[in-house]
Amino acid sequence: MNKDGTSGSLLTPQNSAVILIDHQPQMAFGVASIDRQTLINNVVGLAKAAKIFNVPTILTTVAAKTFSGELFPEIQEIFPGQQPIDRTSMNSWDDAKFKAAVKKTGRQKLVIAALWTEVCLTMPAIEALNEGFEVFMVTDASGGTTKEAHDMAIQRLIQAGVAPVTWLQVLLEFQRDWARQETYNVVMDVAKAHAGAYGIGIRYAKSILGAHSNEGGAAHPESDLLEGKTSLQTANH
Repeated sequence: MNKDGTSGSLLTPQNSAVILIDHQPQMAFGVASIDRQTLINNVVGLAKAAKIFNVPTILTTVAAKTFSGELFPEIQEIFPGQQPIDRTSMNSWDDAKFKAAVKKTGRQKLVIAALWTEVCLTMPAIEALNEGFEVFMVTDASGGTTKEAHDMAIQRLIQAGVAPVTWLQVLLEFQRDWARQETYNVVMDVAKAHAGAYGIGIRYAKSILGAHSNEGGAAHPESDLLEGKTSLQTANH
């Protein structure tokens, strides 16, 4: 156990839950700390990471029908059968259905992204810490009304004991070993689609070294068989 009360262990698909809070049009209109298209790209990458590894994921919105609009469709498409928990409270932790959903996951490590950072991320993150959860904030899948508002909220949360991570860090921490071929191809697909320069590098390596280039190494018994056989749609079947 670390001095800050965290276990110090890595995020895994077996010990984590992902929570996406208020990724809605009206909330995005107010974001000025990050380019909005980059924000959408990053939160979709995070959502796909959760989906690939079967990590329990909670979707929640605020006043979707009366003010803020529906959850970003790019996220909803990843979880087509899941209805977001709609709230009136700015603090998700005040909502009984939300809190029950968190506890139902049985996970102690909560990976949270939210709009806005200074409100809808800060309040539930601190509340969860106070109830004994380990909290990881996905800083590049969250956004504040100004850069200062975002940065000060992140500083406050770090001081409180929340760990900052990025969406790509979460994806790669879940994968951890390239020899885990059952998720290798689909992780590469997500990286190519959402990870910018890293994705460009993957495409370049494949073009130079061939379609079967693989960080897991040719020594893996199925490394020559798995190319192209895993997709986001089949990763959970």
